[in-house]
Amino acid sequence: MSGLLEGLRQFLHDHPAGHYWIGYSGGVDSHVLLHLCARLRHELGDVFHAVHINHHIHPESGRWQRHCQEICRALGLPFHAISVDGMATGGESPEEAARKARYQAFAQLLQPAQALLLAQHQDDQAETVLLQLLRGAGPAGLAGMAVEAPLGEGRLLRPLLEVSKQALLAYAQAQNLDWIEDPSNAQTDFDRNYLRHRVLPLLARRWPACARTISRSARHCAAAEKLLASALQPQLFDMLDDAGSIDLEQLRQLDPPQQAYILRAWLKQMGLPLPSEAYLQRILSEVVTAKDDRMPVVGWKGAEVRRYRNRLYAQPPQPEHDASWRQTWNGMAPLQLPDGTWLESRHAVGRGMAKHWLRRGDIEVAYRQGGERCLLPGRQGRHPLKKLFQERGVPPWLRQRLPLLYIRGQLAAVVPFWVCQPFAAEVGEESVVFRWSGFVRDAESVQANRGVVA
Repeated sequence: MSGLLEGLRQFLHDHPAGHYWIGYSGGVDSHVLLHLCARLRHELGDVFHAVHINHHIHPESGRWQRHCQEICRALGLPFHAISVDGMATGGESPEEAARKARYQAFAQLLQPAQALLLAQHQDDQAETVLLQLLRGAGPAGLAGMAVEAPLGEGRLLRPLLEVSKQALLAYAQAQNLDWIEDPSNAQTDFDRNYLRHRVLPLLARRWPACARTISRSARHCAAAEKLLASALQPQLFDMLDDAGSIDLEQLRQLDPPQQAYILRAWLKQMGLPLPSEAYLQRILSEVVTAKDDRMPVVGWKGAEVRRYRNRLYAQPPQPEHDASWRQTWNGMAPLQLPDGTWLESRHAVGRGMAKHWLRRGDIEVAYRQGGERCLLPGRQGRHPLKKLFQERGVPPWLRQRLPLLYIRGQLAAVVPFWVCQPFAAEVGEESVVFRWSGFVRDAESVQANRGVVA
């Protein structure tokens, strides 16, 4: 029993954080982790808080939440409950829908210097690796769950990945812990439960150490994936431009396996669902090798890859576009556009739009209708947006969706590319720059300062 406590103590020493959230479902695994953390409180101080996600799927979910709260009160640990909508929609599996809702809640909870402790163990890792193997995954998938990963503004930590389920049960029984048994965990209709109750016990009868050896294979795959990333990620960064698109000339210089790895890493970095092997091959054969004057597109659930000129672009499938939409905006508070993207401003000096224009009344946000012109700083005459888009290489499917900002009926900015005269800030003048999330999908995907009007 002391081995588990000492192992956690060493793990936390190696993975320090200013604050640890303990993911506590009420099940035996998370209860053991919670109990171990409570025992370390006198050494580490008040750094532990329990967080319980209520998916509101099971009729007993309210009672389970109250049970978790009582356990935390008895252990002297602060308790925080979060309600989410874990119901499956749009063809999602119940497992995937609940998992997605849970991790979104965790990500929103975590602040810088905070970590989330989850109780996944060695047997969970074996199940994950087998599921990935049956799905035809490569090294990244066969690496299973990582011991440490970024999540929200903090980190996700799994301190029990090298601990067997049997060891956790033995600890729980020795400590007389009172845990919840979720009946859905026994339903073998779910793939993971089928592996847990039917496949792994059969394997363990023949190979008793199978969970441990499968986990070892996962570590080998993780090491191989790390080597691949260290070799190819720098090449991916060199291929990207300020819109997060890939230079096809550079991509074609790689052999097919390297191209496939680069594309997967790129899509993952953009926060998009990864394609199946069949869709990936379509991207390589139909999009990458297409003639320069073609604009092919390959789409799958949640994502699409397009080509324009000599670059690849990836994005979620675009919703219907209402070109007649117009909205007044104060230029300060974030504004959500009809397609779900966001328009926001940030303080600056000497670049973007002079701030005094915001004090003269609201901005009107609209979409392109055709015929718009912009007088750019340092250039003569007003140029049609069509010509400016062509010069800049803005993809045709993006042009109609760019937010145009009007002040007193005059075109003031085309976000995220240009501020028109006389609205551009002078050197040293207080100003604002505008960002549009439809251009840079995620600040972590490409450099955080790209995509601003400068």
